Amino acid sequence: MDSQGIRSQADSSCQPNEEQPAVTATDIHVTYEDGTEAVRGVSLTVGNGEFFGFLGPNGAGKTTTIKTLVTLLHPNQGTVTINGHSVETKPQAVAESLGYMAQETSIDEELTARENIRFACNVYGVPASERDERIETLLDLVGLTDVADKRAENYSGGMKKRLDAATALVHRPPLVFLDEPTTGLDPEARMRLWNYFERLNEYGTTVFLTTQYLEEADRLCDRVALIQDGTIIATDTPEALKSAVGGDILDLTLEDASEQETERAIEVVRKSDVLETATFETTDDGFTITAEDAREAVSELFVSLYEADVTVTGLDVRSPTLDDVFLTLTGEHPEAAHENGATEQGALDSGRGVVE
Repeated sequence: MDSQGIRSQADSSCQPNEEQPAVTATDIHVTYEDGTEAVRGVSLTVGNGEFFGFLGPNGAGKTTTIKTLVTLLHPNQGTVTINGHSVETKPQAVAESLGYMAQETSIDEELTARENIRFACNVYGVPASERDERIETLLDLVGLTDVADKRAENYSGGMKKRLDAATALVHRPPLVFLDEPTTGLDPEARMRLWNYFERLNEYGTTVFLTTQYLEEADRLCDRVALIQDGTIIATDTPEALKSAVGGDILDLTLEDASEQETERAIEVVRKSDVLETATFETTDDGFTITAEDAREAVSELFVSLYEADVTVTGLDVRSPTLDDVFLTLTGEHPEAAHENGATEQGALDSGRGVVE
């Protein structure tokens, strides 16, 4: 594929209006028939060519939002514009101008990769004269050329995901929605998909990614929106969000991590005056310190704890992650939010519709 990539070869009917953002959503509300308010006032804008991440635990409202953006659900309130087309007044134009990869693959496992992509070409009306070249281009893009003529039933989970992504791209849309595409994959398969998504974005395609993986959003996205309980709580670049945590993080593991000894160790650090300002959090095996001068203070902190007869068995200084951002903004880890936020998934799984 040449440097112009997918965008330059996109079907003319799918070309975006470059004067408008790829995605504009304003005050979106979605309520299911059982009363679940899955999305509450979501507003966001995604620029053309941007790799945008939509991050949050299961049940936070990610899937409901993305289904609304791709016209599979109708919002109870709010407006959505995709590639310059109104979802309400021009849903067909919207559908033709985007690709959508759902959580569950939609490929036919009795067909080969080549046959799956050819079938998708038929569905999307790709001109017959262009199909062979387009199929080969997509097979190369997702790394399936060597197994193109083997049935998909023999593919690994990661290969099936990549094939599913290829079928979503046959009409060369300028915008692709990916709904938790790497969930359930092993680390190697996830990495392969990450590399593919990066290539896709480098070709000029706007990518809207929903994910539960903080590492994934940090690695891939230009900007990230964090959603919790159907509401966006922050939107910025990964670096800007991490900087809001308030410095580097020092993880300490104690020989005696009992509640009493951990609190005593924290008090030793507080009284040492080594750190100008700091926040503390207890962990199962010790505690963490977040401070602007955490790296510079390591040696003095270690001495202070040693002199107070506190035995430190492990020490690690790291930059904050998006996991830390989530904790700072919400007061809980994503795993805890996942456990507490199953309402959206319950409504989706039960098949209950949206209240109009």
